Amino acid sequence: MSFPPIHRVVTGHDAGGRAIVTSDGPLPSVIEIAAIPGTIFHEVWSTDATPAPVDNGTDPTLGPIVLPPPRHGTRMRFVDIPPDTADYLARGAARMHDAFAQIGDAQASTVRADSPHPLMHRTESVDYGIVIEGEMTLVLDEGEVVLKPGSVVVQRGTNHAWANRSGQLCRMLFVLVDGQYDPAIAQALATR
Repeated sequence: MSFPPIHRVVTGHDAGGRAIVTSDGPLPSVIEIAAIPGTIFHEVWSTDATPAPVDNGTDPTLGPIVLPPPRHGTRMRFVDIPPDTADYLARGAARMHDAFAQIGDAQASTVRADSPHPLMHRTESVDYGIVIEGEMTLVLDEGEVVLKPGSVVVQRGTNHAWANRSGQLCRMLFVLVDGQYDPAIAQALATR
């Protein structure tokens, strides 16, 4: 099973300041993560400043794929996540460095021998994760939550994984916002 492609419309301004469509079609950057077969990143857009520049600049999704948002910026993507397999759960931890390296953030992986899931990771950002289709389980250091279509997770820089135990493909939408840890949280994380 696969989901239909994402259709993206990007607007801009003509020389007279009138609103126009600058792009209308499929996403130019759709990438399967080699170390996690079936996991596909659909890059929608990103910004690299706050406030975000409102311009007719080039498409920010055309460069290499990067997991976290740019400093002072945002990133929006859909991710198709296949069901966890027995092989992935048993051997996936050994492939996570490669998986996170492919998405430009090898240090995001926090997986250890005692981790509750091989995809455990953390970024210094606030992420909004919305289940569009399928079912997902949010795995934290302590606790889990089953998510269904319409569920929204506000992920505040915590160590987590996305476990697909449903037996069916899941599509999630993520909006990532650059963040900075509170000093007390940063200190606690440095001692882990």
